[in-house]
Amino acid sequence: MYYQLSETLKTATFDTCMTENKPFVAVLKPEEWLSLQNVIEMGIDIDFNFQSPRSTKAETNLDSLTATFLIPNRKDLLESTVSFSFALNKKGIFFIDSKQHVEKLLNKIQKSKKWKQASLERFLYDFLELIIDGDLELLEGYDKELDAMEELFLEGKSDRNSEQYLNQLRRKLTKLNLHYSQLIDLAQELSENENNFFKEENLRFFRLFSARVSRLQTIVISLRETILRIRELSNSQLEMRQNKIMATLTIVTTCCMPLTILVGWYGMNFKYMPELNSPWGYPSLIIIAITLLTSSILYVKFKKWL
Repeated sequence: MYYQLSETLKTATFDTCMTENKPFVAVLKPEEWLSLQNVIEMGIDIDFNFQSPRSTKAETNLDSLTATFLIPNRKDLLESTVSFSFALNKKGIFFIDSKQHVEKLLNKIQKSKKWKQASLERFLYDFLELIIDGDLELLEGYDKELDAMEELFLEGKSDRNSEQYLNQLRRKLTKLNLHYSQLIDLAQELSENENNFFKEENLRFFRLFSARVSRLQTIVISLRETILRIRELSNSQLEMRQNKIMATLTIVTTCCMPLTILVGWYGMNFKYMPELNSPWGYPSLIIIAITLLTSSILYVKFKKWL
């Protein structure tokens, strides 16, 4: 598919894009890009891994600028990614995409965007904006979930599923953080304008995009810190519960210590123990044991140790 940039994206042909002096956008499959490279005559001197991008980055070539995109799928951040590439020069942009991801984004631009002064810079800004579209709402949703989870931890209602969710969310945020870092680097490479493909007054679009991604990255870092805080809260509550259990066991052991002494004392096999022959010996010992235990418990409660 070929488009020319005017007030909107207008469908065009290859010949029209090559002959008319208007900026254009083309979407090609990898095999189409390979067959047209000699016709297009782009000066690409750096290895351009357009078939299997490994990261999001831009590189300035002899007489072109190439970029690869590896974008986490917002519906499945941990497993699925969207990948495509582009090469541009002063005349236009050639997207290389085998799965029609770019085509869907261009359809959105075609339906929703109108420009007073069409330019490659403004088109790239709108295109990059679609890549992060909805991310702020996504991160706000994570923030609300973490707030609710923090309340559960404070109330002592957390479970193993909560820990699993925190681990999973941490991995998602780590992936988003890396993605945003790469987008910022890409925007900075575009704004440097080493080959003077872009007008100086339009470089602000790339700086604007970089600033917006930086704000998203700041939110991601804040959410990761929230996860650490919740984990620390969980660990502190666990330690408090363990300390309370140990304190209870210690108090029980202390209260029962006089009884242990009593049992040890009357467990000795001496012949002349007056209580052995007394009819009140056994009941008296029971009363003494109960009195000692009750006194110990009352003393512990009076000291507010329990």
